[in-house]
Amino acid sequence: MTPKATYRSGADVLDGWRDDVLSGKPPTFYPIGEGELSRLEIGPGLVTLLGGAPGSGKTAFTMQAVVDALRLTPTLRAVVCNIEMPPGVLLDRQLARLSGVDLTTIRYRRLTAEHSERIDAGLTTLAEVCDRLAFVRPPFDLANIAAVADEFDAGLIVLDYIQRIQPPGEHGDKRGSVDATMNHLRAFADAGVAVVVLSAVGRTKDKQGRSSYSGEGLSLASFRESSELEFGADDAFILTPDADSEVILRHLKSRNGECLDLRLTFDKPLQRFTPIDAANVPSNGERPGKLRSAIAELWARTPMGREDVDDWGAN
Repeated sequence: MTPKATYRSGADVLDGWRDDVLSGKPPTFYPIGEGELSRLEIGPGLVTLLGGAPGSGKTAFTMQAVVDALRLTPTLRAVVCNIEMPPGVLLDRQLARLSGVDLTTIRYRRLTAEHSERIDAGLTTLAEVCDRLAFVRPPFDLANIAAVADEFDAGLIVLDYIQRIQPPGEHGDKRGSVDATMNHLRAFADAGVAVVVLSAVGRTKDKQGRSSYSGEGLSLASFRESSELEFGADDAFILTPDADSEVILRHLKSRNGECLDLRLTFDKPLQRFTPIDAANVPSNGERPGKLRSAIAELWARTPMGREDVDDWGAN
């Protein structure tokens, strides 16, 4: 039997689409910070993929995003499935970020009276959001994650990380398992949930032929078992080290717009990511030192400098 064709003509779609364009609601996004961080689109119906080498700060960045999303959207509820770290460890890191007290001091419980005011401020912020945050307990599989998200009425689900989370059914290999998981996560998104997925990445060859996690060689294909990951995500990012404490959040895929990289500093003792003001970074990607910054400021005050204030490094 020949299967029946199913379709809608453009004319059938046009009226509803036109009404939506002219008077419909824009997409909903959950902001994860101020400034440059506000450009990241995380919201209902979207799957956001984040990768990076071991120790690059994937979990720190994601938990910062989750806590700040809860802080900035008071109606949002989030579920976090982290395979490797218990909730207490994740909260230690957020307390360091929010209080400004280094993680080592918090981890080893070396707090003294001098820390009390900052710790109290950090605990207050966490207390304001933790009733809308749930951590998945084992089993770490999609069936349990879906059940938790339904019961908790979550609008945001975080999976850290996808290669360790089991989908329903039997699958021939790891790639097939990850593909099946990603297919289910797309269904979660289609049901109106925001999904953030963390992924391991594979090593690449650097310019000297050495196997490494060099940012220069990382691409969409670097995500492990990447076939469905790169197709299923709406946005894909990889955290790559740049210089000293700086990292680049490389925007490798954007289904709905332009790919725009984001430069950040990562204060590891405080587990804190901070965007670098794009206005202070010349187009060649180099950041001026203190002396060159002073020269640029003086030049900008001159009549000629005011005409070409953005081109200070060209002369």
